[in-house]
This record gives sequence, C-alpha cells and structure tokens, in this order.
Amino acid sequence: MGSSPPPSSSSSAVEEIVRREVLDWDDEVAATARFKAFSGQRSDWEPRFVFWRDLILKVARHLGVCTVRSSEVKNIWFSREGLTPLCLDRVLQEMYNNGDILLRGELIDPSSGHLYQMLRRAGQLIGGFRRSPKIGDFEEHLILKPLLQESASNVIKNLAENHWTSTCVITMNKFQSICKRSGEASTVLSYLCGCGKAQYLSIRKEDIIEGVKVSLVSSSLTRISSLDNDVLHLVWTTEKLQQQLNVIDNRWKLSRKMALTSFELGNKQAAFRCIRQSKMLSESRSKYTLLLDRVEKVLSNIANAESTKKVYEAIQIGVRVMKEYEISMDEVKDHLDELDKHVQAQKEVDESLESMPLQASDVEEEDIEEEFKKLELELSGETHHPRLQEPLAPDVKAATSPQAAAQTLSQTLSKLNLEAA
Repeated sequence: MGSSPPPSSSSSAVEEIVRREVLDWDDEVAATARFKAFSGQRSDWEPRFVFWRDLILKVARHLGVCTVRSSEVKNIWFSREGLTPLCLDRVLQEMYNNGDILLRGELIDPSSGHLYQMLRRAGQLIGGFRRSPKIGDFEEHLILKPLLQESASNVIKNLAENHWTSTCVITMNKFQSICKRSGEASTVLSYLCGCGKAQYLSIRKEDIIEGVKVSLVSSSLTRISSLDNDVLHLVWTTEKLQQQLNVIDNRWKLSRKMALTSFELGNKQAAFRCIRQSKMLSESRSKYTLLLDRVEKVLSNIANAESTKKVYEAIQIGVRVMKEYEISMDEVKDHLDELDKHVQAQKEVDESLESMPLQASDVEEEDIEEEFKKLELELSGETHHPRLQEPLAPDVKAATSPQAAAQTLSQTLSKLNLEAA
C-alpha cells in the first residue's frame, strides 16, 4: 500500500492560526528572542523549544493533518517578513529524539506478512530496529506522533460507536472515509498495525478487495482467519448493493418528476413512459433489497456469534448460517457480474418504451390520471414521500425460496440502469 504525500498548507491559513494561538506574534522584541538559534545549556533554550513544539502541533491539529512537510514547517509556516526562525531545525530534531516525530520508514507496511510484522514489533521492543540518531536532510515528510495517536483513537472510537462487537471488518474505502484523507488513512493504518490493533485484509480474485480488521478493545488482534475474508467479501457486497440501490432511488425520483412535467406539458406519451419506468425501477428495487437483506442477515448472525467471544463457535455458526440461507461467495459474485453486464440495458428499455404506442398498453388513461394526481401532491409537498416499495407481481410473491428469489432477481437485472443519473 502506497501513501500519498501530505497536502500543501496554505500560508494564509497557517498565519491565521498562528496569530490566533500567539497573541504577541507581531511583538518585535518577543519575535527576536523566539527566532534566535538555540545556544548554551538545555535549560537556557528549553522554554523556547516547548513553545515551538506546541505551536507546530497546534497548527497541524487545526489543519487536520498528522503528516507535515519539513520544508513548509521551516520556511513557510512561521515566516515573518521573509525571516524564518533559526531554531526550527533543532526543534524538529529534538521532537524526533523525544519520540514526537516519526519517519515513514519506521512504520510497518500494512500489506506485509503477519510473521514480518510480529518480528518487526519484537525488534522494536528489543532494539533490533534502531532509529537514526538524526533526521536526514532528505526526510521531507515528518509524522507527528501525538496527532497520529489522536487520529488512530478517533478511528477506533468512530467504529466502536457503530459496532457492538470486540472487533470489526470494514472495507478500505470505509476506512479511508473515516480518516477523511487517503494519505492520512495509510499512515493511521500503518500505526494501528504496528500496535497490533489492526490488520490489513486482501481478497485476490478477479477484483482485489481490500479491507481492515480493527480491534475495538484494549487487546490486540489474533491471526486473520478465513471467516474474516468471508466477512470482508460480504461487507463489500452490501456496500456495492447499497450503491446500486441509491442509483435506482435517484432514477425513481427523476422518473416521477419527469412524468409530472410531461403531463403538465400535455405530452402523455412521454409521461406514460416515465410512469412505466418508475414502476419497473420500484419492482427491481424490491428484488435488490431481498438479496441485501439476506447478506445482512448472515453478517448479523456472525456478529452475534462473535459477541460470545468464542472464536471456534463463531466460525462454525458463520458457516452454518451461510448454508442455512443458501448464500455463497460464488452466488454473490454471479449477481454482481450480472450487474456489470447490464449497464446499458436501461437504454434498450427506454427505446422500447419510446416506440410503444400509448394504445398498445393495458394501462388505462384514467389510471395515469390518478397516478399523476398522486405525483402532484407528492411533489408539491402536501404528502410525505412514500417509501420506494411497490407491490410485487404475483410471480415475484411466489418466489419464497432463495433459489427462486435469485432467479427472479436475475430476470429483472436487464431492466436496471446502473449508471448514476
């Protein structure tokens, strides 16, 4: 896993932060004393070191970053009329010596093997991996450890608020969204892996699915199991299905609005096509929801088993519920492959509806009039937006078994437009 460089900081934004934190920043006498190079005994410059260390941490915290560019810190952040503090090289070195600064090479690569990570942590404990005594001139990216620890704690807190189990498995996209910046996410993940609080997951099939298992309690994680990979695949599947449902919802709303607009303009042929499309989308949504509910049921049963703190039992129950609900990774993959094959299918449906004369339909004009009255009330705000659940057709209601539900789902995939409106 690579990590992107930290974003450049706006000098005006930094200046505003500094002036807010240091009220006498423009005082010439105070500035002259602060900008001098360190000399003499440590006790002589210790207060100035604490001042600059704390100010660097405060600025980075306000900027929302835990990785900074050394060149920006030394030459841009604290510049006053072209003058920069002469002591910042020493400040950064002292912060490194005290453990407040980490270098990227000191963090564990999350994608490295479990054995390597264990040996690396053991080596750090016994001094096998010694830190460089000095920050090299080539070290541009510096990691502020106190802020990195805060970010890691915030990630665990966020996950703990949404998971009641001792561990959780999430996709890499979800982890990055919690960290807000992909570059910061890589650094936070490396730190958590180094502490034994997280492990990187990767399912390498046709598509590479990346994820993270995180410990939400004080104890470290145990070795990754095959169940963790299955859970990652299921979680990734729920996210993808939810994305498709969101696309359907947006198209449903758009179809309803276009139907009302066409009706008000007197174009009943176009209005009819939009009504038909919205009904098809609503029925398709019900079938997607069925599969999503089944996947979430499996995840819920696995989570319930994990809560007993019996790993063996959790694995056995996880396998059992997957058999009970007759859902497998291959089945999920088949459905997702089917989705990708029908990206252009809605265009064909639209074309067929456009060529269909209004008289060829079994829908009466009075029914359309009634449908438009409902639409008009909805869009004018006089009624609440209904849930996107339309009654299923009789043949869909009869599909009570998982196999029948999967078959009806596949039959309607060609009616979906999976491109965002």
